[in-house]
Amino acid sequence: MERTTTLGRFACLCTLLLVSLQVSQASVNVAVTPEVEVIKGMTVTLPCKVTAPEPNKLFVEWYIEIAATRKRIAFSSGGTSRAEDGTPLTGRATMGDDMSLIISSVRADDERSFFCQASGVVGSSEAKTQLKVFFAPEKPIIKSNDRGILIDTEGDSPAPSEVGQCVSRNGHPQPRIIWYNNSVPLPEVQKDTNEKTFMLPSVQKEPSGLFTVTSTLFMRPTKADKNTVLHCTVEYRMPNGKILQNNSDTLKLNLLYPTEHVTFSVVNTEPIKEGDDVMLKCETDGNPQPEFDFSKDGESLTGAIGGNLTVRKVTRADAGQYNCEALDFDAGPDVKLTQSVDVTVHYLDPVMIEPQQSVQVKTGEAVEMQCKTKSSDDYTLQWKKDSKVLSQAGSLQLESVTLADAGVYHCVGMVPSVPGLTKEANITVVVSGKPEIETPANGEVVKEGDMVSLTCSAMGYPAPQFTWKPSGEQSVTFEGNKIHSRVTLKATAEVLKDGVTCEAANEHGADLQKFQVNLKGQNHPPNNNDVDRGIPVFKTADKQQGGSSGVVIAVVVCVLLLLLLVAALYFLNKKGKLPCGKKDKKEVGSSDVNNDIVVEMKSSEKPNEEAGLLNKPPPEQ
Repeated sequence: MERTTTLGRFACLCTLLLVSLQVSQASVNVAVTPEVEVIKGMTVTLPCKVTAPEPNKLFVEWYIEIAATRKRIAFSSGGTSRAEDGTPLTGRATMGDDMSLIISSVRADDERSFFCQASGVVGSSEAKTQLKVFFAPEKPIIKSNDRGILIDTEGDSPAPSEVGQCVSRNGHPQPRIIWYNNSVPLPEVQKDTNEKTFMLPSVQKEPSGLFTVTSTLFMRPTKADKNTVLHCTVEYRMPNGKILQNNSDTLKLNLLYPTEHVTFSVVNTEPIKEGDDVMLKCETDGNPQPEFDFSKDGESLTGAIGGNLTVRKVTRADAGQYNCEALDFDAGPDVKLTQSVDVTVHYLDPVMIEPQQSVQVKTGEAVEMQCKTKSSDDYTLQWKKDSKVLSQAGSLQLESVTLADAGVYHCVGMVPSVPGLTKEANITVVVSGKPEIETPANGEVVKEGDMVSLTCSAMGYPAPQFTWKPSGEQSVTFEGNKIHSRVTLKATAEVLKDGVTCEAANEHGADLQKFQVNLKGQNHPPNNNDVDRGIPVFKTADKQQGGSSGVVIAVVVCVLLLLLLVAALYFLNKKGKLPCGKKDKKEVGSSDVNNDIVVEMKSSEKPNEEAGLLNKPPPEQ
């Protein structure tokens, strides 16, 4: 009996499980993305996945809630979808084949809950998705208090003042504003008169659904805040949890406070000399800067711009004490509003040279010149010619001048302690004398008949006249106390052989130099001018002279050999080693048998003895 009851219960349980499984398989399921993020103006897709038996008999709808009432946006039935008219999304919302809702040109007020509902033969189901819309706000604009903030320097607790306002427009979701003092964030305190700084925020929702946020900053400023620099930052959210910031421009507090100290100084950093512009600056520690009154020796000075006075091209008469008075009527009675500064102007008088006119001397004479000046400081005098320093004193003496000493001499005065303070004068020294031509530079041509140019440079006063032989096309140029004569002529056979002469002459005499013109690539004979001046010259003979010289050398060698032979014979004879040397002198002199001529050689009679030996006839055989 109990066994039968147990089997019945088991059969009933299996039946219930089977019925439950069939009901589950026959239900409608809807799945959506809980939250979807999009940037304003973009297109967004809200997915909706529906599972149910007999999907072709499904009826799928999208809803929104308006004033706690649902309003259908779009629906799909039997494979056909349509959007409803008269909704906030009309013209922007459509349904896809996968039952998703597609919204284009998303607006800020599209941020809301959307419902996807599906109905079928076995029932219905729905799910909710939340649309989040983001939009970055504009760069914040910071505005200052144009009137300025008056500081009570005597009070202990200054009243709060509006110092600035920060505005950022058109953001979504609502952004927030943060104030910074010299890059340090200020605590967000709202309307607390006991704090040094506090803010008054405000939010405005625009017709577009975007937010404009404003924050007004109040402070209890003191004079110590005069260098405070403020700026504000707007902080906002973007998709995927990003938090971004955008900074405003900076704002310097415009604090108003009276003068407590006046400073007056010379801007120039180097010593002031005559001709300089002197810049004087007068300023206070108050704000704004007051007007200033400048004076010197009791006379008012004009032309100042604010607290800056420029005295142009000063002279020694501009030296002295200058005064500046700050016209600040809000300053306390104990504040000294007038300050003074001393201006020193350094000067150097023009340099004077004695003699005052140019000097003309003859070669070999002496010249003495003096220069002098006056200055406010220690100075130096220096004589120069062609950048070469000749003397470090006021006097210059030239002994036994030459033509090279002619030219312009400069006397330079300077004050070492004042950079740029120099004066200069010059005098011309003319040296008259016979012309002197520089050592010439020979010319070269490729072949006979080519044109060649030669330059003859000479010094002399009066200026010499140049004569070229042979002549050609001539031009004259001047360089200091030198005169250059340039001639261009044809390199004829005569020119190649004899050269070209240049003569420079004036009333004191003349000088002559010879130029050689050579063919390129050949050995060049030396300049004849070197021979005239005692310089040893080694000449090379031509081919004919070479043959004659060989014959002469051979003859000389033979004569020398004969002389050596005669000397040897004489030496042997004196030693008695020759047979003829053993005979007595008298015997030799009185013998009539031997017809040979014998000559006794002595050192003092060597030339005659050599001649006698050379003329002796050959012995008989």
